[in-house]
Amino acid sequence: MKTPRRTFLAGTASLLTSTLALPLSALELQKKAAPKAAQKKKKEEEEDVSTNEDLMREHGVLNRILLIYDEAMRRIQANEKFDGTVLVKSAGLIKSFIEDYHEKLEEDHIFPRFEQSGKLVELTVNLRAQHAMGRRVTERIAATAKSGDMQTLSSSLAAFNRMYRPHEAREDTVLFPALHSLVSRHEYDAMGEEFERIERKTFGGDGFDMAVDQVTELEKQFGIYDIAQFTPAK
Repeated sequence: MKTPRRTFLAGTASLLTSTLALPLSALELQKKAAPKAAQKKKKEEEEDVSTNEDLMREHGVLNRILLIYDEAMRRIQANEKFDGTVLVKSAGLIKSFIEDYHEKLEEDHIFPRFEQSGKLVELTVNLRAQHAMGRRVTERIAATAKSGDMQTLSSSLAAFNRMYRPHEAREDTVLFPALHSLVSRHEYDAMGEEFERIERKTFGGDGFDMAVDQVTELEKQFGIYDIAQFTPAK
């Protein structure tokens, strides 16, 4: 029995439609999935922070606390009253994020590589000594901010800032860049991953973001968050 031409064509069209439907559906799914995959890849790239970048942006948190200390010294000299708890909290952030975490990374993972290779040893010896002294000064800042001993507080703030500005500047411009000459690219990347693991274990998440949130709140409480106020009038 012959199949009518119209029936045959209709069946063929139906078959073609059903055959094409699967690839087209798969293509649509791929199109929908592509933006999500791209966003995920972009996010992963944005979170891929190098070893030196990680250390240097942590110095940024330190610098913002030094600005709080600067403002406290200015107010002490001008006999202006201020909330001492801001300095107590600032010293607490220095201890938890800079001294107990950031400096420990340097002492355990960065300085030994230079000392074992015989490079920049004198610098690392001085940096270690400044870490130790910084911890003592931080304790004094917290204590005097609580007691209200403004004279000792002012001298302690000045000593801390005077030491840490050249300290971090020397690390950022001499020590950290020289790290590339001591380790392979693979070891350098592995250090970054290890630092991230330690950070998340220490703080239960992104310690840097937490520290930035804390210092931002302290700046707002102290009235120095708006950076426009630091622009000279002329």
